[in-house]
Parts: sequence; C-alpha cells; structure tokens
Amino acid sequence: MTVGAGLPAMKPLRILLVTETYPPEINGVAMTTERMVRGLRARGHWVGLVRPGQRHDEAAEDTWTVPGLPIPNYPGLRLGLPAWWRLGRLMDQQRPDLVHVVTEGPLGWAAVHAARARKLPLTSGYHTHFGQYSGHYGLAWLTPWVAGWLDALHRRCLATLVPTPELAGELAARGIPNVRAVGRGVDTRLFHPGRRDRLLRERWKVDGGGLACLYVGRLAPEKNLEVVEQAFAAIATSIDTNKRRVRMVWVGDGPSLARLRAAHPEHVFAGPRVGEDLAAHYASADLFLFGSLSETWGNVLTEALASGLGVVTYRRAAAEILIREGENGIAVLAGDAPAFVSAAVALAGDAPLRQRLGQQASRSMQEHGWEAIVERFEAVLREVMPP
Repeated sequence: MTVGAGLPAMKPLRILLVTETYPPEINGVAMTTERMVRGLRARGHWVGLVRPGQRHDEAAEDTWTVPGLPIPNYPGLRLGLPAWWRLGRLMDQQRPDLVHVVTEGPLGWAAVHAARARKLPLTSGYHTHFGQYSGHYGLAWLTPWVAGWLDALHRRCLATLVPTPELAGELAARGIPNVRAVGRGVDTRLFHPGRRDRLLRERWKVDGGGLACLYVGRLAPEKNLEVVEQAFAAIATSIDTNKRRVRMVWVGDGPSLARLRAAHPEHVFAGPRVGEDLAAHYASADLFLFGSLSETWGNVLTEALASGLGVVTYRRAAAEILIREGENGIAVLAGDAPAFVSAAVALAGDAPLRQRLGQQASRSMQEHGWEAIVERFEAVLREVMPP
C-alpha cells in the first residue's frame, strides 16, 4: 500500500484476531470487531479470525471456530472454550506477525498463553466494563475478582486498544501498560436522516405530528433503563396526549424485556434490528434517550447522531467526545437522573430545537467514518511489532 509520495509501500501484516463474539450476534463488540476485520482486509492485510461456533454457521474464508458454551443472561452469545492447543497449532501453521485478543474470556486467555509461548507480539482490546456488570446481577462480591482477571490479561499485552482517552487514563491508573485510544467510527452511508420511514411511523401511531422516543441497545440492568422510563413518563405527562400522540419505542432484546413489557404494555417493543431496518428505526424516531453509565463507548449513540435525532444522554464515553452541548445534542452530568429527565422533557417539547440539533448531529458525524479508526488501529499494531 502507498503511504506517501516517494515512500516505499509498507509490508502487509498477518494478524490473527481472537474474539468471543462476532456477527450475526448483535452487540457493539461484535459490530466493532467486524468493522476492524473488514477494514484491515481492505487495506491489504491478512486477518485470520478465531471465534466460537454459532448456530447455522457457514464456512468463511480465513475463519476458524472453536466449541463454546452459552453465557448466562446473554442468550445467543457463547463463551469460547480455552482451546489453547488448537490455537497454538493454528499459530504454527499460519505464522501470524501478531495476535490481537478482542475479549477476555477463556478463549482470549488461551490465545494469550499460546502467543506468549511462541513469543508472538500480542495486543488486546478493552470493550466492556464486565466488573461493573457484576453488581447489576447481584454479584457485587465478584467485582474485584473480575477486574483482576481483566487486568491480568491486558498486562500481558504490548498494547491495549480502547475507544476513549478517558478510558485509557483509567486503565493506565490500574497498571495496564501502553493503553492507546483509537476511537470508534460510524457508517454514515447506512445511518442518516434519509432513512425516515412514514409507514413505520404509522405503525407506531405517531404519524401526523406525533413524537417517537427511542432507545436502542441491550435491554438489561446494566443499561440503566430506569432513567429512560422516568424520562418518557415525564414527557408523556407534559404533552397533551389528546392533541398529540407520543410513543416509546424499544429496539433490542435482553433479560429486562419481560419486566418492561409488563410495566409498559402501551410501548412499542421492536426486538433486535440490523442493517437498513435498524437505520430506518433510528431515522423514523424524533428523540433518542440513552442513559447507560456502563459503556466504554456506545455505538448506538453515534448511530443516533448520524441519523439526525435529538439526543439526550449522560456526558461520558462517546458523548464526552462527540456531543457539543446545545449544538448537536444534550449531555448532562453523568448519573444526574433529574437533569436527564428535565432535559428530555424540554427537548420533547421544543420541535425547532430538536430539528436544529438533529441536523447538526448528522453533519458532525460525517468526519467519524471507520477508515480513520482502522488506520489508527493498524498504526498501533505496527508500533509494537519488533523491527
């Protein structure tokens, strides 16, 4: 590949990437990993992928599967078994220049051991605050153990790649070496205001001037869904529903779905959505409510911004970097639920402000494509490679 006028092309890398989740599984880690794989291959690199087998698996080029077990509270996802012997044999056969571990499960640890035994350069990604999740499932006593498990893996790597400088500083303070912030991208060709669908709004019963409030993501305790419920209840109270229809739309699945359905039978539960269907759900809404405090980034936030929605969220992770307060969205102090609810009610009642914020949000995301993120990712890999 050409790196500049008069400069020699750099040698393509051979990268073995090990992950416990990958599409068609629906989550931010799977989506981000697929984007990185596609982007690196488009730049001329060989990328071998190792992941747990999935239902209805089809053969894919340069992809190897290992046995897996279902993850409690995460139906559809599987935890890869520690097939270190299979990984070692694969490394001997494929002779990668570098091994990148996406997830810190048994499969990720097996890759760490196999790579270190062969003195292969090793990097990792930090995508999920699993330590925080323990408290949401009544297992707070596990938090120190989980954090120790995660940190021990990353300390064995030459670099750990994260989405934000804030997270890089947090992990560095925990003793993890060479933490590098590379960011995340968004597909602005897929997510944009032009995907708005009148028929979808009719099904939601908000056509003709109604208000559709949207949440997209996993329906689970760690997503702080209660603040979204509170915000929508306050919005519905503030709006004269005899004159204007207002609807809460939930896109996603998870262990909190049954509770939400029982508590709010009048809400729309659209289930998991992907591709153009997901893009239409974003663009057809008016207000995006995202109250999670457990994100390391928040891909759904970038997709909502790119889709031209008025956004209310907490000022952390992606919002800390991407939202310019009052210009392309509203981000309140992290954890301040009354401020979140107040901002949501105010934005719900101000259509001109929602339109202005949404237009600027969509424009602001044009500079956050995946190409630059993949290039930064590659640059870090090259830096840790031995000369």
